[in-house]
Amino acid sequence: MAKNANIASVLAFEKKLVPSDGFMYGTTWQERNKPESNKPLVLREKSVRGTISNRLKPAIKDDPLKLNAEVEKPNLQRVDSCALGEDQDTLKLHFTLKVLSGVQTPSACNNKAFNETYSQAANDYIATEGFKALAKRYAINIANARFLWRNRVGAEHIEVQVKKLNQNSEKNWTFDAVKIGLRDFETTSPDIDELAAEIAKALSGEEDFLLLEISAFAQIGFAQDVYPSEELVLDKSTAKDKKSKILYHINNVAGMHSQKIGNALRTIDTWYPAYPETQAPIAIEPYGAVTNLGIAYRNPKAKADFFTLFDRFACSETLATKEDAHYVMAVLVRGGVFGESGKD
Repeated sequence: MAKNANIASVLAFEKKLVPSDGFMYGTTWQERNKPESNKPLVLREKSVRGTISNRLKPAIKDDPLKLNAEVEKPNLQRVDSCALGEDQDTLKLHFTLKVLSGVQTPSACNNKAFNETYSQAANDYIATEGFKALAKRYAINIANARFLWRNRVGAEHIEVQVKKLNQNSEKNWTFDAVKIGLRDFETTSPDIDELAAEIAKALSGEEDFLLLEISAFAQIGFAQDVYPSEELVLDKSTAKDKKSKILYHINNVAGMHSQKIGNALRTIDTWYPAYPETQAPIAIEPYGAVTNLGIAYRNPKAKADFFTLFDRFACSETLATKEDAHYVMAVLVRGGVFGESGKD
């Protein structure tokens, strides 16, 4: 923000899409709707002898004797793995999603003038847009099972079952995820539109909150590997008894991090400058960061980053496009700490 009296050095927003961790079960496609057939998947440990396959230094790769000596070294590894049982061909991923209202009110803000101008801008957006564009994209990412990540690849059938759990208002939707693309946010159907309307009502405050129960079934094949979240190994010790891959579990049930599910749900940004070339939606992030590519698609130099747009939006300036406003509000739905120091 500009260095003036309208600075909020303390500014934070709570996330409004709140997924739980995902629990992974094995079943068969024919019996997927029978609770007794859904068996928790557990992690298994493997000890393997791999080969040296990393890029070698020129002094080694150009010398046949040194190369032979290097590749003969055993690459011993202890890793976690997870797979369906030999009588199971379908993965079930189960989680809940809470959608909250109140994005127009920061959870922390130490500047009254800023708070007033921002709240007015946010209320104007809600009045004119009603979160319909964002809700539609969140609904599509639920319906297409993007949150399955690698488990989605190569699945013969994928079915997503969604249940609204709000008291006195239970609704159900079922989606054929294979028929819903990962790059097309123009997809529409009565069920997608109805789910999007429920999400929009919660985000805009027509309802205090929305609680969804989501189950995705992916028919991937008997005894095939499944892919829970992988834990970040902070201990870099090279001791031989350390595992090189640790997978996530909740009380011995293979699981998916809530953060990873949330990242999939908010992969809706097709408004960044490079989208016409990439044709790939990215997750909503202040700088459009895609860590596996090492690229920030919303560079401040291009004035497309969140902070540049938010500074104008919060002061009730009209942004260049409606899509810029969608992006700003999507970052606020994501939540975060966005204060700025008053020091130069």
